[in-house]
Amino acid sequence: MTKGTFPVERFKSIETPFYYYDVDLLKETLDKIKDQTHKYGYHQHYAVKANANHKILQIIAAAGFGADCVSGNEVKAAISAGFPCSKIVFAGVGKTDKEINLALDYNIFCFNVESLPELEVINELAEKKGKKASVAIRINPNVDAHTHEYITTGLNENKFGFSMSSLDKVFDKIKTFENIELIGIHFHIGSQITEVETFEPLCKRVNELQSQCEAKGIQLKNINVGGGLGIDYDDPNTNPIADFGSYFEVFHKHLELRKGQILHFELGRAVVAQCGSLISRVTYVKEGDSKKFVILDAGMTDLIRPALYQAYHKIENISSDLPIAKYDVVGPICESSDCFVKDYDLNETKRGDFVALRSAGAYGEIMASQYNCREIPKAYLSDKL
Repeated sequence: MTKGTFPVERFKSIETPFYYYDVDLLKETLDKIKDQTHKYGYHQHYAVKANANHKILQIIAAAGFGADCVSGNEVKAAISAGFPCSKIVFAGVGKTDKEINLALDYNIFCFNVESLPELEVINELAEKKGKKASVAIRINPNVDAHTHEYITTGLNENKFGFSMSSLDKVFDKIKTFENIELIGIHFHIGSQITEVETFEPLCKRVNELQSQCEAKGIQLKNINVGGGLGIDYDDPNTNPIADFGSYFEVFHKHLELRKGQILHFELGRAVVAQCGSLISRVTYVKEGDSKKFVILDAGMTDLIRPALYQAYHKIENISSDLPIAKYDVVGPICESSDCFVKDYDLNETKRGDFVALRSAGAYGEIMASQYNCREIPKAYLSDKL
């Protein structure tokens, strides 16, 4: 989607701020992923935490994807949207008994397990239900994803998963659990990774670990390498779809699957980010002593990534073709951190203009809050507007 393709006239009757999703772009993105996964025989589980809008989930489920969930409510949201239980994986470092029991009752495909205490609890709860829980062990490969520290997850000092050095103990312990079936291993090194070569060391670690498992007589049916592929926040108009071809090719070239093994992925951001925009109206244009401020009716409660991660989102005045001026673009929240960008080039802006904050389909709507007693923005899909 480009600046000129937003249906601005239709927006005039809608209360702002709101999330707007380009359904055609989402479906085109899903088709690109399916082309690549079918090419290699890979399985894709959409990471629900990126965007759990029910209608978005329905579209992704209808495309045949599985779901990667990190809470019991995400499991329920996925099932409600049409994802089959047999394609749902459940990750997370702090699963509660309630959440584990829920997933056991739904007979999901797999738990991605992150600690020995969690394994013990899953075994106990499965025993009470007379069931055997399928698990994959999440392993920290100590691979640096070269991304923001808040979204790096594959290093030894991160809270997620088992260290490589603890695996012998873990595998030995699993053999004592009668209600656990080890069906694979799981990895996730981080998010917003734009250089696909970063995944090559992960492939090397997986290959090493495969040999280690085979030496202990452990045969793994499934390898899950998580997600992490980034998108182009700087220029979503030129690059609306991530380079899935290069991404999947890295794993095809460098990861040595055994006969009959299935390789699983858990992409989220790269699936939904570019199809979504946060649409806001300009409330005021304020003249400061040395700069101008565009004050929007959307704030950090509606899109927290800039305040939380110092993340960048391209901002467009979709009402104006006037010459460029420089502004700080801020929100109405009573926090100094409620600033989307400073000294930003924007078409000359006036009160009432519509502004689009781009690439907001991932970690936008799902992270919205009611701080300052604000309402959660509504969402609209392009085919229903």
